[in-house]
Amino acid sequence: MEVSSGAMSPVLRKLGELLLDEYNLGKKVKKGVKSLLTELELMHAALRKIGEVPPDQLDEQVLIWAGKVRDLSYEMEDVVDDFLVRVDEGSSSEPMTLKSRVKKFLKKTSKLFSKGRALHQISGAIQEAQDLANELAELHKRYQFGMPSTSNGVTTSNGATIDPRVIALHKDVGKLVGIDRARNDLISILIGEDGSPKEQLTSISIVGVGGLGKTTLTKAVYEKIKAQFDCAAFVPVGQKPDIKKVFKDILFGLDKEKFKDVHNTTRDENLLIEEIGEFLVDKRYLIVIDDIWEEETWRYINCALYRNNLYSRVVTTTRNMNVSKACTSSSDDMIYKMKPLSFQDSEVLFHRRIFQSEEKCPHDLLVVSTEILKKCGGVPLAIITIASLLASKQQINDKDEWLHLLASIGRGVTQDAILKDMKRILSLSYYDLSSHLKSCLLYLSIFPEDFMIEKDWLIWMWIAEGFVQCDKEESRLFKIGEHYFNELINRSLIQPTLINGEGVVVGCQIHDMVLDLICSLSTEEKFVSILDRAERHASNLHWKVRRLSLHNSKAKFPNHRFDITSLSKLRSFVVFSPATCDWLPSLSSLQFLRVLDLGNCGGHESISCISLKYVGNLLHLRYLGLKNADVHELPVDIGKLQLLQTIDIEGTRIEKLPASVVHLTHLKCLCVDKRTRLPKGMGILTSLEVLKGVNISLSPHIVKELSELTKVWMLSIDWSKMDVDLTNVLIKSLGNLLKLQILEIWNGGRLIDRMHEGWMLPPHLHKFESWGNWSKCADLFLRLPKWINPTSLPVLSSLIIDVEELQGGDIQIIGMLPALRFLWLGAVRVMGKLVVGADAFTSARECRFKGFPMTPCLFPPGAMPRLQRLRFEVSAQLIASGEVDCSMVHLPLLELVWAMLQDDNSSYEQIGKAKAVLRGAANAHPKHPIMVIIL
Repeated sequence: MEVSSGAMSPVLRKLGELLLDEYNLGKKVKKGVKSLLTELELMHAALRKIGEVPPDQLDEQVLIWAGKVRDLSYEMEDVVDDFLVRVDEGSSSEPMTLKSRVKKFLKKTSKLFSKGRALHQISGAIQEAQDLANELAELHKRYQFGMPSTSNGVTTSNGATIDPRVIALHKDVGKLVGIDRARNDLISILIGEDGSPKEQLTSISIVGVGGLGKTTLTKAVYEKIKAQFDCAAFVPVGQKPDIKKVFKDILFGLDKEKFKDVHNTTRDENLLIEEIGEFLVDKRYLIVIDDIWEEETWRYINCALYRNNLYSRVVTTTRNMNVSKACTSSSDDMIYKMKPLSFQDSEVLFHRRIFQSEEKCPHDLLVVSTEILKKCGGVPLAIITIASLLASKQQINDKDEWLHLLASIGRGVTQDAILKDMKRILSLSYYDLSSHLKSCLLYLSIFPEDFMIEKDWLIWMWIAEGFVQCDKEESRLFKIGEHYFNELINRSLIQPTLINGEGVVVGCQIHDMVLDLICSLSTEEKFVSILDRAERHASNLHWKVRRLSLHNSKAKFPNHRFDITSLSKLRSFVVFSPATCDWLPSLSSLQFLRVLDLGNCGGHESISCISLKYVGNLLHLRYLGLKNADVHELPVDIGKLQLLQTIDIEGTRIEKLPASVVHLTHLKCLCVDKRTRLPKGMGILTSLEVLKGVNISLSPHIVKELSELTKVWMLSIDWSKMDVDLTNVLIKSLGNLLKLQILEIWNGGRLIDRMHEGWMLPPHLHKFESWGNWSKCADLFLRLPKWINPTSLPVLSSLIIDVEELQGGDIQIIGMLPALRFLWLGAVRVMGKLVVGADAFTSARECRFKGFPMTPCLFPPGAMPRLQRLRFEVSAQLIASGEVDCSMVHLPLLELVWAMLQDDNSSYEQIGKAKAVLRGAANAHPKHPIMVIIL
């Protein structure tokens, strides 16, 4: 129900905007707006409390009331949006010619009448909303809705709750699967089985998604080593802890006899903190704090921990990476990221639960068993729950039952009662989110199973839907959206699956079990409708659909056609299937559409039944995604879409943008294909932040107009076949983009030469990429530009650059860039001896060197302390002869190495020996990095 609260936030803000003088509502309408605003604010406060409680713990009348309030919020927001759009409609930045002046006069005259109609409509709508709000308020009073407890868990007969994770505390450790290695690793760290334990207090924080087995692992470690300490305590904390009870639990755990009556005392927090500290002052202690949700909770607990030098240890567990970082503030502390079970361990756990032995699975069930385990993703809770479901069947070996379960895991598996514990555990993380993050997470239910979700794409859709809000004018919505995305990563609700060379997450996926949860919640909240199979979600179509995701165009419904009224208030329409069905409505009927994404249809003629002809009528559209779609043109009247923020036509066949695009004054992100020609007048689009894929040779006018786009922070241009005279103009324009953070240049040519000579760098540049054709040295820098230095580029984290001549000290210069995490450096030839100091590349995670010979021994011990991936080129002859040292043990965190053997007429014998030496060097490294040898 928190989504109901989230739905109300935008309408409260917009009703506030309506009260501004510029709209001249009149006294009667203003009075109605104020009255409605007051009623809705009171409802909002009630909804926030209700939203903290899972629906299964709420009375039915509360759910009905909250649902009606949500619908009122949506309807009222639509009314306000429609009014604001129609009142502002027609304002543009057209040049004032005589013809346009006449048009403006006629438009202004007609606008007086249209505004009068709009005022009349909103006046009526406000009155209707007031009546409904009063009715809902009366219902609230009549039934005296109480605010239920916000605790989660299984309800017992006396109303108390039992957290399902408590079961994990009483597992027979001897029967646990897949934790031996992790348990031994943690024990080695905690008590120093390598013979060098640290005297000072040390903390380890274990972080991972709910159900991954953090509590089980921690309990196993605790039981194994607690006897080696003077005292020990294992204390669960939970989502909303009573901090005084936590302190009392710590005392009782440390000495059950001494503190046997501690829970009956009335001491305050300060006294309890002092008592814990006094007890621990001269003892070697082990304390486990399980399931911390908030950094503030840890700060309280941390105050009580006495920092002695008696080899004491603290272990914490959490789902939140930010909390984990707060728990490990000392340099001696560490974060342990919980990993899923290996497939082999998953199989053992799965079969042991069903057949009481990992070796008794019937041969004909092995394949379906493998597929089920793939969906469980190594999460012990998921594996145990699914296995328990199968074990509960009367006929355990019924293959049809297994196949049916496999088909249902992605969607609808939560409908079975045996999965309630798992759903409850996963939902704890959901109900801990703020309302805006709940909306962002539920929006992910539009994506199919195992879909790779691009971060940037997702954030722009969130912005278009209005989920991302900022209180400060100077804050960028996209930046705030990135914080939202990172928060969901930190809470382990989405999985980082695509990570760039800087170590930044740029793509994610949703674990099947989390996807199942949010799909279930989305259906309950009427938040998203998904069309994937004929039997799925058909029942949702009797209510007004707000967001529609098409996964399967062959799904059939009664009369094979939607009721148009059910889609009249659609806000998002996203297609993940070739849309060749005949029952989809015309876009012209979707007047409140905000997000339209047809970029994942796949194949030619994949959106043949969806005409873009009427896109210009979608006055509320904010996001138009056509990436890789088989689209040849945009409608000429697209400039009418005054609210449009994002256009993505990368990979389409659109050869030119309509001239009216320059009227899209709210446009923030424009991604075009390199074959697309831009219209003149782009400098008017001063809200633009991202401009990607621009071919300067097709749109030379953009060179000068760029100087007006001062909010651009990401720019990608292709300079091939470009007029030399425009180079200086572009350099000047780039110098005006002071907010530029990312600059990509393709086929730079003469531009590269000019940038080498002089370029006023933007102060916040953190990524510079120059891609060229090595067959044409004109695309390469002659030498490393002088502006590449620590002083000029203090925040540069990614550098891709090719030079003709690499000087001996150039790698050291690059290595001193303080924030550099990713480097691609290509060179045609090296002038002099390459020299690198031990203080170089302190932040680098990945380095790739191309075109010149080098080996890891170039970097002395101390350099590249964080390097995880390395690519280099080397002569097989020199390796085979022993002239080159391939040792890499001095690079402590190395995980992956690409070694390219140069084409220097080496014999097969020399190549074979070189391969053996390289593999031996990798095996000699403590982390045994993967060695990929390229010929």
